[in-house]
Amino acid sequence: MTECISQLQFGFLSRKQIVGRFDGGRVSSDGGAVLVAEADRRLGLTDQLAGCLNDPRQPAKVRQSLPDLLRQRIYQIALGYEDCNDADTLASDPLLKACIGRYPDSAPDLASQPTLSRFENAWDKKALYRLAQVFVQGFIQAHPKAPRQIVLDLDATDDPTHGQQELTFFHGYYDTYCYLPLLGFAQADDGPQELVAAVLRPGNVHAGHGTVAILKRLVAAFGEAWPKARIVLRGDSGLALPAVYDWCEDHDVTYVISLAKNPRLVALAEPFLQAARDEVARTGHKARHFHEVRYAADSWRHERRVILKAEVTPQGDNPRFVVTNDARRTPAELYHFYTQRGDVENRIKEVKLDLKADRTSCHRFLANQFRLLLHAAAFVLMSALRDGLHGTELAAAQACTIRLKLLKVGVRVRETARRVWLHLSSAYPLQPLWFLLLSRLRAPCT
Repeated sequence: MTECISQLQFGFLSRKQIVGRFDGGRVSSDGGAVLVAEADRRLGLTDQLAGCLNDPRQPAKVRQSLPDLLRQRIYQIALGYEDCNDADTLASDPLLKACIGRYPDSAPDLASQPTLSRFENAWDKKALYRLAQVFVQGFIQAHPKAPRQIVLDLDATDDPTHGQQELTFFHGYYDTYCYLPLLGFAQADDGPQELVAAVLRPGNVHAGHGTVAILKRLVAAFGEAWPKARIVLRGDSGLALPAVYDWCEDHDVTYVISLAKNPRLVALAEPFLQAARDEVARTGHKARHFHEVRYAADSWRHERRVILKAEVTPQGDNPRFVVTNDARRTPAELYHFYTQRGDVENRIKEVKLDLKADRTSCHRFLANQFRLLLHAAAFVLMSALRDGLHGTELAAAQACTIRLKLLKVGVRVRETARRVWLHLSSAYPLQPLWFLLLSRLRAPCT
């Protein structure tokens, strides 16, 4: 009996019909998964994460090891398969199996969605704390030479919820039921911003809730590794809390934090704004000047230095305020330093939008915190790829661009007695970048 293969017809090309059939063999659309695996091997990320978990299962009945489950889930997220359900179709993907350490044809398939869901729901607070510390230690290990300065950027973002998740609440500012995760990034001297904290919080907390607890953990680790490094906290007005100022001052941490406008601050700024208005009236162009004032809210324990941007445009006044305990720099330098935190917004967008860290759809809050850490791990691997692309056209590319241009490459996987062959697309246009990136990922750490 003749076996019929379904065909797809797409029209004609020079009087020839274009016909498609799904009979190309063991082909994966994610050839770049091998680069993700190389980045993981360089960092030792999944091995360190697995080392934080105590497997409660009976060893004789285990078919999927903890390191394999972590790699499968994190690699899938990096490749754009952020849902556990995706595992049902990817469990037999030949390249993903090879990247996780299994033969593509002769080894058993990877974990299914139910196995991964049980895995995500298995951990308590202590295990999650140990996992969170891996990101901090990873940052320290990445900088064997002590930095002079470490800039910490902490910021909240909304994570809308659509089910019966624990601790989801309505948030008036975001006008939705949500979680309110707090993400932290550290920058050593002039290096890239690296993720060091990802804390899921209930949806009804203040934007700065838990900031001091995170600072305690990060500052203690950095201080132990680099006792002489200057630590600077930078944040928007969500972190403008007396408890944050007090803790930073008591522990020799510099802070540069935005202050929301209020009538008292605007009154202090009025003489400087009037001077700017007069300049605009004379020139017809925007006027911007920087000054400083001493100010204390009723809840503060003493007056603090507040940087004032007195800006007036033809459209009106635009004053901005930043509170700081930095006595070294001028008002203009400090305000410019503060505005550099805008790049952190791009990192948050990558975590949230490109790597879909808002897939916190488990019922248990702790399971959703574990998911957030998995997505954070995927971001760390994607950041390692970007770091390896310095000096190229993708040096500043976001995670979605790196995935599209480097990871989504067709590859036919063939297992023989002695090798696993990856037949990558001959027409792939960025082949030189693969050779360069692979050489950098395998180069000795300095």
